[in-house]
Amino acid sequence: MRLADELHMPSLPEMMFGDNVLRIQHDDGFGIEFNATDALKCVNNCQGMIKVACAEEWQESRSETEHSKEVVKPYDWTYTTDYKGTLLGDTATLKVVPTTEHINTEKLKAREQIMFFEEVLLFEDELHDHGVSSLSVKVRVMPSSFFVLLRFFLRVDGVLIRMNDTRLHHEADKTYMLREYTSRESKISSLKNVPPSLFTEPNEISQYLPIKETICEKLEFPEKLEPKPETSLETTCAKSK
Repeated sequence: MRLADELHMPSLPEMMFGDNVLRIQHDDGFGIEFNATDALKCVNNCQGMIKVACAEEWQESRSETEHSKEVVKPYDWTYTTDYKGTLLGDTATLKVVPTTEHINTEKLKAREQIMFFEEVLLFEDELHDHGVSSLSVKVRVMPSSFFVLLRFFLRVDGVLIRMNDTRLHHEADKTYMLREYTSRESKISSLKNVPPSLFTEPNEISQYLPIKETICEKLEFPEKLEPKPETSLETTCAKSK
């Protein structure tokens, strides 16, 4: 519960993979990583809460099972996060600048040898059997580039579906990475013409969810680096705590 206290949350997600991390780091120390703790720090506990009939019941159930005698404070029980990764480095760090350049999805569709692939689950919660809230990150490394997809997926049964995606792409001859954040959301009532079977398939349902926000950024490498920097990629997976 110490981490929950630090994050000002009555409870953490049911499955919290706090030791899991995807880290992409240059030999000079700069880079980016994706972990559950920093993602939960981005949960807004002050506004944007989804008010549904089950929320109060869910909070009461959580507080009882964890033998909490304190009053349950209002918080985003869906764990919605707009986390885009944690920048690494002390003396040298990536510089984040807005851009109009987009990730070339056609290049990513090209047939190329996949040298490394991994999916890392950061957290998941079934919202007291009222849906699902999950955060996971995938990485794919090819000879000419690497691609990362960080996905927050939320389904509150009968209420809404929300998806926050962060895509990260680096081409070997570039001294920057492109990062695209896209937030999609729809009320279930607006998805009447969509087969309910797709509600549990993030890849399938995404095309039916209107885009609410898009942020495109360049993560520029520090100056005085070679165009083809040597990078290391590390994934760590552990059982939930």
